[in-house]
Amino acid sequence: MGKPTGFLDYKRQDKMAESARSRIRHFREFHTPLSKEEQEIQGARCMACGVPFCQSGQLLNGMASGCPLHNLVPEWNDLIYNGNWEEAYYRLVKTNNFPEFTSRVCPALCENACTCGLHDEPVSTKANEYGIIENAYEKGYAKARPPKVRTGKKVAVIGSGPSGLAAADLLNRRGHFVTVYEREDKVGGLLRYGIPNMKLEKQVIDRKVEIMEEEGVVFKTGCNVGKEVKASSILKEYDRVILSCGASNPRDINVPGRDAAGIYFAVDFLKSTTKALWANDMRLKEGTYISAKGKKVMVIGGGDTGNDCVGTSIRHGAASVLQLEMMPKAPDERAENNPWPEWPRICKTDYGQQEAIAMFGKDPRVYTTTVKEFLKDKKGAVCKAVLVRLESKKDEKSGRMYMAQIPGSEYTVEVDLVLIAAGFLGGEEYVSKAFGVELDARTNVKTQAGDYATNIKNVFTAGDMHRGQSLVVWAIREGREAAQQVDLSLMGYTNIAIQ
Repeated sequence: MGKPTGFLDYKRQDKMAESARSRIRHFREFHTPLSKEEQEIQGARCMACGVPFCQSGQLLNGMASGCPLHNLVPEWNDLIYNGNWEEAYYRLVKTNNFPEFTSRVCPALCENACTCGLHDEPVSTKANEYGIIENAYEKGYAKARPPKVRTGKKVAVIGSGPSGLAAADLLNRRGHFVTVYEREDKVGGLLRYGIPNMKLEKQVIDRKVEIMEEEGVVFKTGCNVGKEVKASSILKEYDRVILSCGASNPRDINVPGRDAAGIYFAVDFLKSTTKALWANDMRLKEGTYISAKGKKVMVIGGGDTGNDCVGTSIRHGAASVLQLEMMPKAPDERAENNPWPEWPRICKTDYGQQEAIAMFGKDPRVYTTTVKEFLKDKKGAVCKAVLVRLESKKDEKSGRMYMAQIPGSEYTVEVDLVLIAAGFLGGEEYVSKAFGVELDARTNVKTQAGDYATNIKNVFTAGDMHRGQSLVVWAIREGREAAQQVDLSLMGYTNIAIQ
C-alpha cells in the first residue's frame, strides 16, 4: 500500500463527462481523462485490502463480485501512486489482454466490490486502468512483441469479438500460427458493431488489431465460415478450431403487427450507424443508415443495448424516445437482501437516459410494460403500439415468478420507429450445424462444466456463443481459458498463465 491513510486523505475523483446537451451533437467518446497527477492521488486511495474483493471475480447470489479477469488492482494502483507507470502496465496486461476496451466499456465490477465503497466512495479503478493503458501507448510500452519461437501448430478462431481476440492473442504469443476469421468487413465483432462510438471509438480497436498483426496474427475479414467458407476445409487446414461467434441471434417480439415496416432489431440499427459514420468521416449521410431523425422512437428493452439505442436515436435527432422495461424499477439504494460486496441491484441511469432527460425533460423508461400489438398505417408502416402493464405472479406448478399482463391496462402510443433490444438467444444456428457441435437447452454451444472442448474433436468454443449474452470482461476471460485448454491439447502441457 503506497499510502495507508490515502482513502482518508483523498476523495474519489473520476473522469468528467461532457454535458448531455453538448455531447449529443457528436458520436465521439465524451469523458475527459484525469491527469497523471490526479490518477496517482486516486491510486493512493487503494487500501491493499487483506481480502481484495475487487479482483475476486466470484459469484455471490448469482452475480459476479469483482473482476472476472482477477486483475491485480491493488498492485497497479500502488504502482501508479508511486509513479511507476511502466510496471503498472505490465501488471495490468498480465491478466487482461485488452484494457483499452475494458477501461471504456466495462461496468466496473471491481469498483462495485471495492472495500472503500462499503462506507465511502470506491477507488476510481476504471479511470486508473484507462490512464495506465493510454500512457503505455503514448510511451511505447504497448508495442508489438512477436514470439521468438513458433510451434508449427495452426489454430483457426472463428469470430473476432473480445473472446476470439483474447484467445488469438494468447495462442499467438505462445508461438502457434493463428488465423482469425470474421464475416463482417472489419475486425471487432460486438466491440465494433454492437457498442456505439460514444463508448468505444473504433480506431481504438484498429490500434490493437494492428499490433496483433505485427505480432503475427492473421485476420481474414468478409469470410463467413459455415456459408461461403466450408467448415470441413477449416477442420482440414487447422490443428484446432475455436468457435467464438457471439450470441448473435436476437430475441424477437412475437405480437400482431410485428411485420410492419419501421421495426428493427437493435443490433441492426446500431450497426448501420457505426458503418455510416466510418464511411463518411464520422458524419451521418442521409440514406446510408437506419435513421431516427424526426421519429417517435420506441425502444423495447431496458439493458445496455436499449440504452445505446436511446443515446443513438437522440444523436440522430429523434422527436421523442420511449423505452420499455418489463421488470419493475430497481431501488435507488441497496436493499437489505443485497449487501456489499454483491453486485448492487440498483437503478442505474446511464448516458442515454441522461441525455433523454436533458432533451425531453423526463426519463424515457416505462417499467412493467410490454407491447401487445403493433398497428400499421395504409402503407404498412408501424404508426402505433398497443402497450399493456405487467405484474409479477408465481407459477403454481414450478413456483417460479413471471411477469403477467394486467387485463384492461392496455393503452396506445404513437410510434414510427421501433427498436427491439430484448437480448439474444445464443449463436446463429448455421455455424453450429456446419461444425456439428451440440447445443444446450439455451442454444449455447454445449461443453462440460469448466471446459471449452465441444463434442467434435479439435473444436473448442468461447465467449457469448458458449456462456450466453454477457459482458466484454467475461468474454475475454472465456477466450483466455479456452486458449489455455487449446494449448494443452496441442502440446501436452501449457505455459499460458491466465491469472
